[in-house]
Amino acid sequence: MTTTPTTAGAATARPAPRSTAPVTGATPRPATGRIPTVGGGPRRVRLAISRVDPWSVMKLAFLLSVAIGIMIVVAAIVVWFTLDSLQVFSQLDGLIRQVAGQESPDLLAFVSFEKTVSAATLVGVIDVFLLTALATIGAFLYNIVAALVGGVNVTMTDE
Repeated sequence: MTTTPTTAGAATARPAPRSTAPVTGATPRPATGRIPTVGGGPRRVRLAISRVDPWSVMKLAFLLSVAIGIMIVVAAIVVWFTLDSLQVFSQLDGLIRQVAGQESPDLLAFVSFEKTVSAATLVGVIDVFLLTALATIGAFLYNIVAALVGGVNVTMTDE
């Protein structure tokens, strides 16, 4: 005696889950979404940077340009103290007085410590505004160009 399955039993049967594996016979992907590595080598992932957030670029550029502005002021102070301790300003002043005569203007009045630090601070403030603005404009331009050509392709490895 043989029995055949009824159609009522077939209606309650569940269909087989769909596999995400290619038709080539490879093993299906695990449920975690991670692609298993073949062998023991590092994984390589190709990504495309297709958009950069201009607000985050502006914040980062502002902080970096403030740091650069501080470095400009500190470098100007260090260079001024170094040149002053080596008597470069007084020797240049003596040379100018020797060539142009005693009525020539005093060089030390032009390169005093206060004027040097003030000029370096001014350059640092201009640096903050320009670098922040240029980086933000660069982010907008990158987004426009990346929309046209697809962005920059980056290959990341898991080492």
